[in-house]
Amino acid sequence: MKPKILFIGGSLNQTTICHAVSRHLEAEYDCYFTPFYTEGLLELARRWGWLDFTVIGHPRRLKAEAYLRENGLRMDYGGKQYEYDLVVMVSDLIIPANVRGKKVILIQEGMTDPETWRYHLVKALRLPRYLAGTATAGLSNAYEHFCVASAGYRDLFIRKGVKPEKILVTGIPNFDHAAQYLENDFPYKDYVLVATSDARETFKVDDRQKFLKWAVEIAGERPLIFKLHPNENVDRAVAEIQEMAPQARIYVDGNVEHMIANCEALITQYSSCIYNGLALGKECYSYFDMDMLRRLAPVQNGGSSGYLISLVCRKALGENVDPAITPNKKLVFSSP
Repeated sequence: MKPKILFIGGSLNQTTICHAVSRHLEAEYDCYFTPFYTEGLLELARRWGWLDFTVIGHPRRLKAEAYLRENGLRMDYGGKQYEYDLVVMVSDLIIPANVRGKKVILIQEGMTDPETWRYHLVKALRLPRYLAGTATAGLSNAYEHFCVASAGYRDLFIRKGVKPEKILVTGIPNFDHAAQYLENDFPYKDYVLVATSDARETFKVDDRQKFLKWAVEIAGERPLIFKLHPNENVDRAVAEIQEMAPQARIYVDGNVEHMIANCEALITQYSSCIYNGLALGKECYSYFDMDMLRRLAPVQNGGSSGYLISLVCRKALGENVDPAITPNKKLVFSSP
């Protein structure tokens, strides 16, 4: 029997990251997938719909499951069918009970939340990490290795308290090959793209009117296109945009990376998609400090991050591999 690996996704971004890694393992290992899951009071809250704004909630679970079915990937919801030799996760804000004590590889999913008062309170009082969102990514210490996007993120996670010897700079799928998005069939070019965030839906402060005014000022005479975050209240967001920028095109669905590739300028709030804008040399704006984002920007390794992370998985499973050197001779394991 082949050794078994469980991939735990959540959002579509997390699920596609898992798939990118599994492609390099599926010949020798039985790979199974599950949307993110939990237990106890959190599971009850999920069933009642109280967590629909998170990656645990019903809407994102349906999207993840649809992607898994469309790509013919095997599902094992909650990892209950088998005893797994390795678990690959794209979030450690919650560690399910049946994962604790197993070999775990953690992958950074994208941009982390700002270090607000909630982050500092969670750290000071040792409250559940999910209360501070992705600002606490990596702080569980419940994994063998943490595969991160760049040397800049490595430094950031070390400052937060992640053990340096556990961090590997591999790059991350979905953000390591921005040039691929230049070939697309999106019909518009040379516009200002605004990628909104779900701050209000996740109980963060968001002065949407101020943001929209800022976007309109940056655009000037240039055409405006808005791409809404998949977790947003669509009716509310569309009404607000139509009032402030009635000539703007608004997309609820669609490939945001293709939209970025064709734009002249990109405006975001807290969206990871700005990294692909930076990689493509776009005029970029964010609520985050732009110099900081340039330091954190994911490595562009031609889309090899999935392969590199698969080497880390193989080593954790006992294979005699040396993931210290990539095919293009760049360092993967960063020195402590």
